[in-house]
Amino acid sequence: MENYRYPNLKNVKDLIYKKGLANIDKQRVPLTDNNIVEQALGNHGILCIEDIVNEVATVGPHFKEVNGLLCPFTLNKPDNKALFGKKKLYKDGGDTGNRQDQIN
Repeated sequence: MENYRYPNLKNVKDLIYKKGLANIDKQRVPLTDNNIVEQALGNHGILCIEDIVNEVATVGPHFKEVNGLLCPFTLNKPDNKALFGKKKLYKDGGDTGNRQDQIN
């Protein structure tokens, strides 16, 4: 991530539970059931959504397989007031850049 620091476990968990979609047979399927995860990644020892959260947050040994299953997140745009003016680095009083510990 270019503009931000790494999120904590709670933020990763919230994103995956709220916006997590799996790519199964070229279809986007919401991650609502552990059976979906077990059928797709059970041979790697990943049996539930909590295992996916752990692999993504810690970049575990099966991160590549989990990342291949997950679809990209679609996030909401920020308010018009959130990003304005010329782009300056965050440390210089702007909006872009590494927010260090303030991301969470």
